[in-house]
Formats: sequence, structure tokens, C-alpha cells
Amino acid sequence: MTFIGWLQIGLLFLAVLLAVKPLGLYMAHVFNGERTFLSPVLKPLERGFYWLSGVDEKKEQGWLAYTIAMLVFSVVGFASLYTLLRFQAYLPLNPQGFDNLSPDLAFNTAASFLTNTNWQSYSGESTMSNFSQMAGLTVHNFLSAATGIALAIAVTRAFMRSGVSQLGNFWVDMTRVTLYVLLPFCIVLALLFVATGVPQTMVASAQATTLEGAKQVIAMGPMASQEAIKQLGTNGGGFFNANSAHPFENPSAISNFIAIFAMLSVSAALVYTFGSMVGRVRQGWALLTAMAVLLIVGVGVVYWAETNGNPILIHLGIDPSMGNMEGKEVRFGQAMSALFVAVTTGLSCGAVNVMHDSLTAIGGLVPMFLIQLGEILPGGVGSGVYGMVVMAILAVFVAGLMVGRTPEFLGKKIEGREMKFAMLAVLILPLAILGFTAVAAMLPIALSSLNNAGPHGLSEILYAYSSATGNNGSAFAGLSANVPWYNITLGIAMLLGRFAYMVPVMAIAGSIASKKTLPESKGTMPTHTPLFVGLLIGVILILGGLQFFPALALGPIVEHFQMLAGITY
Repeated sequence: MTFIGWLQIGLLFLAVLLAVKPLGLYMAHVFNGERTFLSPVLKPLERGFYWLSGVDEKKEQGWLAYTIAMLVFSVVGFASLYTLLRFQAYLPLNPQGFDNLSPDLAFNTAASFLTNTNWQSYSGESTMSNFSQMAGLTVHNFLSAATGIALAIAVTRAFMRSGVSQLGNFWVDMTRVTLYVLLPFCIVLALLFVATGVPQTMVASAQATTLEGAKQVIAMGPMASQEAIKQLGTNGGGFFNANSAHPFENPSAISNFIAIFAMLSVSAALVYTFGSMVGRVRQGWALLTAMAVLLIVGVGVVYWAETNGNPILIHLGIDPSMGNMEGKEVRFGQAMSALFVAVTTGLSCGAVNVMHDSLTAIGGLVPMFLIQLGEILPGGVGSGVYGMVVMAILAVFVAGLMVGRTPEFLGKKIEGREMKFAMLAVLILPLAILGFTAVAAMLPIALSSLNNAGPHGLSEILYAYSSATGNNGSAFAGLSANVPWYNITLGIAMLLGRFAYMVPVMAIAGSIASKKTLPESKGTMPTHTPLFVGLLIGVILILGGLQFFPALALGPIVEHFQMLAGITY
């Protein structure tokens, strides 16, 4: 680890910190229906969409109607994307002449992009036509990100309001987040990516002559536009199989810095938006502090593990001064590679600029554990906010039990109904992750896809189901997942991780909104203090540690000690 490396990491976090307040305030104005600098241009367009679709922007929905609207929208989105992928060979803008996707791969891909997971069991440059990339995958990158943000705003309104049943209008929130946040920011971001060398073209490929004189066909396409929403919407689905390690998706250290900033900016700013909208800005900063502490520790551990080098190679007498460079791009370096690893899994992005399968055992443990914590550090756009709110509810309940106070969060009593739904939400992660992993570790049809034996093979399976259920999308590349078993089970895990979590959270929001906001009293526990931040961090770690430590002990932890002893498979 070097001073320059830590300086790079520090500058990135400083840039995000400086953007949190202005971006968070802007989004608060958007979702409160207030005028912004884009209103003169976009407000007539917004009203036009409402008129065309018959939506009354002043008519709000209760939690159940809001949730049903979201589910219906998601079903239609899944069906349309699945159909497009099954028949892409007959659709326009297919200069490569790619065939239709198989039913299991189309199911997996549709579930993946619907749920903001963007797990890719295929190589984009050899599977997806330009039409599928733009009209299918890129469109759903916008819609899945907008859905997460819309639900975060609905949860926020539950704490803003007192004794009501309405949480806003799903269609209005979707329209505003797409028009005022995602589209304009992505236009700017796409132009920045083009300026750094990311291609944006409808040409299928280019031909190059190698140093040996041979001809090489290089895939091309509309990459910058997809790269922008891939990063900003914490989607992660790359145009290429190598994702952000590919020189067309991520050409330089500058594009790498922009990509990490884009991943973090909206998710972090939405936490400030939460605090601003509920009138408790310090509460937003407290939640963001808890996220930042755990994320920075994660970055530090990955950076330390990778710069120390591979113990196996050290046993063989290889100089470890460069650290573990296997699977990394020299143009990014160890520091920004480690930062990308932790950020993409602390979020629900899943974009990668290094191959996670090539990380050291501890380096691979950290991103897996960050996903298993619920991807709330700071989580995906929207999903990180409502995920952290669930953790805060659990934390105040635990605190109430310890000190004999009535659990309250932002003036709302936390009672049995909220706790039941909160536990229902958080238990879906271990149920799907550990359940599917246990079955896959016993089935020959699943084990046949592994390229590694022993603890690392188990880590590949565990990481895959963690990534799918956590709606992350990154992978240990040693698992060949494009087979019916993994395509179907990972697709089911993605849907469970998204919707089996969302519905209980919306039920909590409906219950919270109906409660009267209580004034603070001597019995109220402050939830914006360092003490509460520490308690919140403890609850997050205990939940993750107790649920997943036994499985992690059999995978990356035992692999680490085997590597120290020079044992390989």
C-alpha cells in the first residue's frame, strides 16, 4: 500500500462527499414536486406523459396500490424483455446476425435486468444484437434503477407524514426520476465517457491488423450510452464480457475514476435526500456515516490483501512487491482496483474492473461479505436507502430492548407489525443464498460447472447465489453459469432478492405512514448520534456474521489458511 494509492482513494471519496448535498437537495426538490433548473424544459414533457397515459399526478396511492403498480409494471417489463431476447434474430439492428437466446438464458437475463442485478451468463459482444443492447438491456437499466429510487422515496414519505395512508404515486415517481435524474445525468456522463475514449457507434465491428500481420475483428457498438446508465444506475451489465476491465468500456484511469464516482454519487446522495425530506438532515448524515465506515474498512482490507501478494506465489519464491496482479489491469493499479471491488459490491452495481475469481482469498471474501450484508453500503440506487432504513428499525428495536425504552425511529413507534415485516425482509437473503448454495454444492449437474475444487469451488457457488440474491451481478469467473440449472436457479434468486424484499418493506412503509408522529421526549433515543451509528454498524455486522460466517469459514477463510500453508488444488 502506498501514499499515492490512499490519496487516489481519498480524492474519490472527497469528490462523492462534495456531491452528496447538492445532488441530494436537487432530488428532494424533484420528488417534492418543486421547481428545479430543468423544470422549464422538462415540466411540459412530464405533463405530456401524464396526459398520454391518463395519470393524475395529484392522485396518490396507499402502500398496497403503490406496490401492486410496481409489480404489474415489473411483470410487463419481464415479459417484454424475455420476448425480445427470444426473438432478437428477427428484429432490426442486428448487424452481427446473432441468433435468439435459449429459453433458460432469456429467463435469466430478463430476471437479471428487471431486478437491477445485471448478472450476465453470456458474453455481450457475441450474444446480444445492437437492438437488444439498446431497446432491451439499456432501457431496463433505466427502469430498474428508477423503480428502486421510486420505492425509496415512498418509504421516505412514510416518515414525512403523520396518520395518512398515501405514499405518493408510483407512475409519477417513475416519470420524475427518469426525466429529471437518470436521463439528464446519463447524457452528461455518456459524453464524458466518449471524451475518454469509450466508443458510441452503430457499427458492428472494426478490423485491425496485429503485430504479426494477422487480421483481428474487434466488436463495436453503442457502448458509452450503456456504460453511463450501467454505472449511474448501479446496474453493472457490461457491453463486453470483460465488463469495466475492457479497454472500450473503461479505457483509462480517468474513465475509471468517473465510473466509480458515478456508481457512488446517486446512491450516497439519496441518503441525504432521505434526511432532507423527513426534515432530519442529521439523520441522513448518520446513516451515510455508518455506510461510509463499513465501506472504507472494506476498501482497506481488499487493498491490504491484494498488495501483500498471493501466498502461493510467495512460497514459490516470486517477488511479492507488485502484490497480486493476477486478473487486474495495470492501467488502474492496486488502489483503484481495490476501491472498485469494494464499491461495486457495497453497492448493488456488479460492474468489475478486475476478475474477482483472481483475488486472494481475503480479497474475495470482502466483496462477498459486503453483498451478504444486504448491499446497503450505500447499496443500489434506492434499494440502499430502504435497506438501511430496515436496519435502522432493527437497531432501534434492539436498543429499546436493552435500555427499556419504547423503540422509535424519526418519531414513529416501532411495534410488532413493523418488526415482523422487517425480519421477513432480511431473512430472504440467507434463505435464498444459503439454501441454493447448499443444494448446488451437492448436485453433480451444478458441480460440473466448477473450474476449481475445494474451498475455492465452494466460494464460486456461494458468491454466485450471494450476487444473484443481493441483486449485485458480479461473479467469480471460475463458474460456468450458462447452463439450465444456474440460469434458472440464479434467476429465481434474483427475483426473490428483489421482490420478496420490496413487498415487506412497502408494508412497513404503509404501517409507518399511518402512525402519528410523536414529539421527542426524555425517553426518545437519539438516532443521529455517534452512539447510534455504532449500534447500527454492530447490528449490520452481527446479522451478516451470524448468518453467513459458517459458510464463509468453509470457503474463503479456510482457503486463506491453506494458501498460507502452500496448499493448492
